[in-house]
Amino acid sequence: MATILCPPNYVLLISLMVGCFVAASASNFYQDFQVTWGDGRGKILNNGELLTLSLDKASGSGFQSKNEYLFGKIDMQIKLVPGNSAGTVTAYYLRSEGSSWDEIDFEFLGNLSGDPYIVHTNVFSQGKGNKEQQFYLWFDPTADFHTYSILWNAQHIVLYVDGTPIREFKNSESIGVPYPKNLPMRIYSSLWNADDWATRGGLVKTDWTQAPFTASYRNFNADNACVWWSSGSTSCTSSNSNSTRSVLLSEELDSTGQERLQWVQKNYMVYNYCTDTKRFPQGLPPECTASKS
Repeated sequence: MATILCPPNYVLLISLMVGCFVAASASNFYQDFQVTWGDGRGKILNNGELLTLSLDKASGSGFQSKNEYLFGKIDMQIKLVPGNSAGTVTAYYLRSEGSSWDEIDFEFLGNLSGDPYIVHTNVFSQGKGNKEQQFYLWFDPTADFHTYSILWNAQHIVLYVDGTPIREFKNSESIGVPYPKNLPMRIYSSLWNADDWATRGGLVKTDWTQAPFTASYRNFNADNACVWWSSGSTSCTSSNSNSTRSVLLSEELDSTGQERLQWVQKNYMVYNYCTDTKRFPQGLPPECTASKS
């Protein structure tokens, strides 16, 4: 029996549009994912209901989805590395194959005990990124599981935390900005050591006496995502495509969603490439000046 986990009432209108997160018993990591590296440090537990990744001095670990997707909404509940996680990165992202790839990133940058995680986001198209935005969270992401979602359609990409939008990247192809819309992407996640840059620009190193570091995953949901088939079509083009999924393919943020997005960006954003004039002395990227990205 499925459990309906709806976000708080302040995003109720968003929920009505994008659908409440459904944590269904049918979600199974054995069925949907494979651990791809880490020499046993990635584990699927509890009959496929839980997946953990671990990092020690010898190696990190990672997994990927068996399916590829082209548009839709994907949810994952994650509990991040607790305690002194400085130097570690937990990455959760979509990525296509090839040298000219597309990618949509959540990266969680660890920190010293008591200091906040930084959520690092980026969007790549045709192998080019440089569209970073970074945020603090309004809760402790190590104390419990929280839902991290990617909504991706031809109009925009929206990254959500517990149903609240934190970032919107709009399709700006009309002004020459590449947008990921043609290549199917697989879901990946990894836990790895990045103490050369992850925490305070590399000033704080990983404390290996705290190892192993562990991140946990549950309640993956891609019911409203379009599975890519080898024939070149997707599950969203079939006659049995569900109505919620069809809405998501043309979904845009309503006024409540825009208000929540502005609230996050005003109070929790710590870096925005669209305001970094020192980085772009010849002028900000065109999507930054055309509209807020």
